[in-house]
Amino acid sequence: MYHKLGPRPRGVRLKGLYVSGSLFDRQLRELRSAGFTSVSPANLTAHRDNTAKNVCLTFDDGFANVLEFGLATLARHGFRAIEYLVADRIGGVNDWEQREGEVAETLMDAAQVKDWMAAGHEIGAHTLTHPRLSQVSVEQAREEVFASKKKLEDLFSVPIRHFCYPYGDWNPAVRDLVQAAGYETATTTALGVNTSATPRFELKRFMARYQSISFKAIKERLRG
Repeated sequence: MYHKLGPRPRGVRLKGLYVSGSLFDRQLRELRSAGFTSVSPANLTAHRDNTAKNVCLTFDDGFANVLEFGLATLARHGFRAIEYLVADRIGGVNDWEQREGEVAETLMDAAQVKDWMAAGHEIGAHTLTHPRLSQVSVEQAREEVFASKKKLEDLFSVPIRHFCYPYGDWNPAVRDLVQAAGYETATTTALGVNTSATPRFELKRFMARYQSISFKAIKERLRG
């Protein structure tokens, strides 16, 4: 799970959401050296022997710095990724973070999203406005889940099959809305590895943080 790539601007509140370009390069190099292949979220629970070395590289929110500092690195190491977009904020800024005191960061505009897709990467939905879905009305949650899918499909003429819960916030009612909207998977922020037993609408992730994540660290976490 990634959010932002590149140098951290002065005054950043959530420093852990940034991963430097050099660390991102090292992480992908280590994954490639260890024999991992990148896959779509739909493939994470498909291998019943649980021996396939598959990894899904996910980016939340659609920050423009992912395109700037990540696209060439992904290509160099032969990995593909998925970017979960906040549909009503394409070409805008991270207003949901700014309300909590974070610095402004630019989000990809439609042309940049198309560049991302042209490089072989996927997009998914991350709602319309990035709310905590369990804390809004059922009607608003439905609109955020259903309308974000339609808006992205209309904008980019591709099926939107994958959803990511903002803040990792969900409950059974929210999960059922995501399934009813026609998505194939939904991604959480729960820590862990996905197997054939993992529910498709409760996929787990590791958060890549600038100070700690390497392939060795991931193995140590799994042992623990």
